[in-house]
Amino acid sequence: MSVLSTVAALTASRTGRAEPLTTVRHQHLDDKPFVLVPLTLAGEACAPLAALAGTDPEHPTLLTVRQPRNRAERFRFAERLAALLLAYIDGCRTETEPYTVGRGKEKEERLRFQRAPQLLVPNGEGIAYVRLLGRLTRLRATEGPYAVDPSVPTLGKWLTWCAELAEFPNSGVLLAMTRLLAAHWATGQSPSEDSHLASLLAWIDPPEGNDGARAAREAEDPAVWPPSGPSTDPVFDRTLHELMTRYDEASDERGREAVGRQIDRELSGQMLPTWRLMWRGVELLRDLPEGAHVPDRWALDRRWFSEYAEYLDADGRPQARRDQAVRAARRLARLEDAVARYEAERAYDDPLVMAEYELTGEAFTGTVTARDEDRFVPGDRPGSQVWRPTITLRTGTDTRVGLAVGTEVKSPARPGQGARILEVRQEDDGSHVVVLQLKGGFARKQKPPAPAGTLAETGEELTYTTLNPTAMPSALPDEENTPWTHGGPPQPYEPTDEDAEETWE
Repeated sequence: MSVLSTVAALTASRTGRAEPLTTVRHQHLDDKPFVLVPLTLAGEACAPLAALAGTDPEHPTLLTVRQPRNRAERFRFAERLAALLLAYIDGCRTETEPYTVGRGKEKEERLRFQRAPQLLVPNGEGIAYVRLLGRLTRLRATEGPYAVDPSVPTLGKWLTWCAELAEFPNSGVLLAMTRLLAAHWATGQSPSEDSHLASLLAWIDPPEGNDGARAAREAEDPAVWPPSGPSTDPVFDRTLHELMTRYDEASDERGREAVGRQIDRELSGQMLPTWRLMWRGVELLRDLPEGAHVPDRWALDRRWFSEYAEYLDADGRPQARRDQAVRAARRLARLEDAVARYEAERAYDDPLVMAEYELTGEAFTGTVTARDEDRFVPGDRPGSQVWRPTITLRTGTDTRVGLAVGTEVKSPARPGQGARILEVRQEDDGSHVVVLQLKGGFARKQKPPAPAGTLAETGEELTYTTLNPTAMPSALPDEENTPWTHGGPPQPYEPTDEDAEETWE
């Protein structure tokens, strides 16, 4: 935990209510997200037991598997889930908008959908469930002895795509509600306890007349607030086992159906409290204003969605079991770039997040005390001069500037303008004076006067940081240039008969 989040957690413990960690919401929330609350059979990694799914808070769709050990019933569950999710995905593919990729002569205009699917699950285990369910369905054959409905492998491809994007913090396609809430509020309980949705929401939004700590203790009672899945409560497991035994031993179809309806009611009762908590979490998050960079990140999600939909429309192959060397390296590089960019964008959008970097010495805030608009320095060519104005900032007496001379910095107030530290000195009262040389961000002007608003005025308070949300991503070779030491250019993945016969356990 960081210093500020630790302080916020201690404050929450004292006041009995969660403390905000942000001033804005750092994730996109769709007007109609697809909420999925799954349950699995105890002792099985991904044996589907039941799910509540849909986009309507008042009318969830109940999917149950009355005998999860039956392979046919598992795939019927997958078919029913596919009917819901694929219809939702198709509903996101109705309207498009143009966007531009590349620069200069390589500039190209393409189309992307104006919406992208957004799948919400209760917790991190829900994301793991989506990933495993995708693996166990995307490679299935639609012909032959182990044939499944064509919608099943299509569902698996989309679930795998969602699960892969869930690893990227800048993506909002697949999100866990506990992680979303914990990123915006600090509670008085441990991070592991924050993975319990009911107790986490009890801290953030306690009932009237109650405080977070007491409400969280009450929320830990599985009889009142069942686990939010995919795992089930051991006490409920015993009840379920008895019902499934009666279901298997029923002497006729009428009795079997009666027990089946009772199983459905019990499973629905286990998931409905979590379903309501999910939508309460959505309401709380929507009350926060959206961060400035959130629309750009969602536009990138919509671009990825459009490209993958086009790939599948062209009869695209399912994702391979294992990445080839270059693809794995490119994915790791993309992930590292995404983490760095996301953290920088959060800090630029949110002064509370930026305060963390001020504490670590990666940022500082000061007031402009002087500026030199007419400053020129020698250019790269002999005898040339380039315009490089400077501003001087003075920090507060309790502010530490841990950045060295020569460090490149930027300000969220003028993100398109680069700066380099020319001088740092400490005054007798403990404050610091920092002289910055500015470059760019002057509406393409190459000499004074600076256009209005592009050069900081005396008395303006500014924050500067080493974080750069526009840093160029890492460059890696294409797959066809994979060296022989890494297996050479990879062959396109083709599912095998063994893949289609994989046991669903």
